[in-house]
Amino acid sequence: MSATTSRVHFRTCNLCEAMCGLRIELEGERITAIRGDDEDPFSRGHVCPKALALKDLHEDPDRLRHPLRRTATGWERVSWDSALDEAARRLHEVQRRYGRNSVASYLGNPNVHNLGSMLFGPQLVRALRSRNRFSATSVDQLPHQLVSYFMFGHQLLVPIPDLDRTRFMLVMGANPLASNGSLMSAPDVRARLRAIQQRGGRLVVVDPRRTETAAIADAHLFIRPGTDALALLALLHVVLLESPPRPGPLDAHLDGLEAVRAVAREFPPERVAGTTGIAADALRQLARDFLAADGAVCYGRMGLSTQPFGSLCQWLINVLNAVTGNLDREGGAMFTQPAFDIVGGPKALGISRGSFGRWKSRVRGLPEFAGELPVAVLAEEMLTPGEERVRALVTVAGNPVLSTPNGPQLERALEGLDFMVSIDPYLNETTRHAHLILPPVSALERPHYDVALHALAVRNTARYAPALFEPGKDARHDWEIALALQHRLDTLNRGRPSVRATLKHQAMKRLGLERVLDLGLRLGPHGAGFHPLKQGLTLAKLREAPHGVDLGPLQPCLLGRLRTKDRRIHLAPEPLLADVQRLREAFPEGAPAVGGEGELLLIGRRHLRDNNSWLHNVPGLLKGKPRCTLMVHPQDASRLGLVDGEGAVVSSRVGEVTVPVAVTDEVMPGVVSLPHGYGHQRSGTRLQVAAAHAGASQNDLTDDRALDAVSGNAAFNGTPVRVRKALAPAPAIPAA
Repeated sequence: MSATTSRVHFRTCNLCEAMCGLRIELEGERITAIRGDDEDPFSRGHVCPKALALKDLHEDPDRLRHPLRRTATGWERVSWDSALDEAARRLHEVQRRYGRNSVASYLGNPNVHNLGSMLFGPQLVRALRSRNRFSATSVDQLPHQLVSYFMFGHQLLVPIPDLDRTRFMLVMGANPLASNGSLMSAPDVRARLRAIQQRGGRLVVVDPRRTETAAIADAHLFIRPGTDALALLALLHVVLLESPPRPGPLDAHLDGLEAVRAVAREFPPERVAGTTGIAADALRQLARDFLAADGAVCYGRMGLSTQPFGSLCQWLINVLNAVTGNLDREGGAMFTQPAFDIVGGPKALGISRGSFGRWKSRVRGLPEFAGELPVAVLAEEMLTPGEERVRALVTVAGNPVLSTPNGPQLERALEGLDFMVSIDPYLNETTRHAHLILPPVSALERPHYDVALHALAVRNTARYAPALFEPGKDARHDWEIALALQHRLDTLNRGRPSVRATLKHQAMKRLGLERVLDLGLRLGPHGAGFHPLKQGLTLAKLREAPHGVDLGPLQPCLLGRLRTKDRRIHLAPEPLLADVQRLREAFPEGAPAVGGEGELLLIGRRHLRDNNSWLHNVPGLLKGKPRCTLMVHPQDASRLGLVDGEGAVVSSRVGEVTVPVAVTDEVMPGVVSLPHGYGHQRSGTRLQVAAAHAGASQNDLTDDRALDAVSGNAAFNGTPVRVRKALAPAPAIPAA
């Protein structure tokens, strides 16, 4: 009997944005160890606890491995051809009867971590020919992309903190120690933040909660949820009115500085101190320290984007970085030049620069952005009668019941659909409503390259990994599923088989992932093109460098990458300037703290071992004390009679949950915090581990009517809630 073969595989972890390099050791086909790759030039051996979950996810007995059809008596296994034929036929029938826009699509967060979904998923969405396109973008980072589109001309020209060289970092509404950096891919972010302090710099956090990041910062300032735009305007008031702006080399390319100065003039620190909860002197000193630093950057994430003034916040952050000379500058907010360039590379391989308001949602009239509508309107588009009401849905790697506002309303809407198909490896809280589930291969059975995340990283690197395991004979890759479904839809839409369409489908299938990736690398800023003697990147060269390739630190490059029509930086886009009036009306001078009588303001939070809802079926990541607790300040707990460890009932306009209380001064008075991604008590799922750690869904409380008015992004943070002591324990978990 032959000895078991040992081997080592190197790849990038795809479970969050950090892109940590992994060393995976195997005996035969069994993973024996997962460690950090010491030779990875980006992560340098660092990994977080999530990396070990790759083994568990691959081996998870709950992971679906064959297509399923829902029947009156339960789920039954069907063949791929049967499932794909039925999915295309039923989608086509709905559109033929009710119109193109009667079918909607939703793309979840994991698509960004998947090479096949990034390169082939958009083609499937286009094949549906519907304006009802939705994704996790509008519950996450839409304000970033909208502001980048307005200011720089492309939705993914998102400024990235030059973390490794900055000397003053202002973090607002972000917790990179838990997220590993978000829209700021940065492995070992703790060490990188510590390095700022070690080189004599400072880290300051502004947040309604004393987060893990705030705990290591030089200073932490509590701020009332939803008032960050006021604080940013106060900082700009000091910067622009106490000293002349100094935008540096970008000065001759800026438009709108005087308009920004006029707005900032109205918001001195004394005007906003009472509302934000930050003393005027503290705001003034913060602005002066930021201005004095030799390389400073302001960075804001979920806490700012997911509030009623999310777009204003992200706009004002960009303006603050620009007028202090810290935009496109070493140590400030910079722009990537990724090997596979989805901004400046070939149009066919890139992501569109964006668009705004080309059409509006049927019911509420919210504008599209980059071809998508805000997901907060998805349920109402299904529930509201009328022409082109949404009657069918395609979901790809998404769980919007738990990740979008007013989850119970969306559940009711899904129950009434004529047809639903999900490309997803799990029977979860959303896919349990599908008529067909088409499960792709596991992450370790597919090749990996981070097309999107390299465009958002704090350093230019590139790394490719082939599949670790061969997929089973009856398995399908995400891109194969998307391509097969697209081809069937195209054929049905034409009314007959088309030779041209068939040849195109066959050509794309033969081309596959790797040739498309190679093309993008060759034509990127570091690529070799097609000249045999030219030095530069190709897929073959990445294969020869299993630990990845270091392409150097971020460099000033904005002027060469601008995509505005006039090639100028627009500091004062009209939609954002106009929205300041809404801010004035919401917070008139001398306004008291936000929140109605008897109300508390609910904010979310994230844990290092979590990533939305899709890692809650991994036993190793749920060890330790329960994390789905309601953080309450001692003053509020005493006033409401809440006891640490006992239950509390939290209610909002849309729903009610019962959760254990955690009394802590880590949240400011008047604020409570509940993590997102939980709520696994729904029946009909196949998530054994998640169901045993069900928790409560924050989005059973968040309001689909609460939006950032400019972008339509969901406003999760600052949801008004009422909290009372629970008279009985939380209900038992229903049987699946």
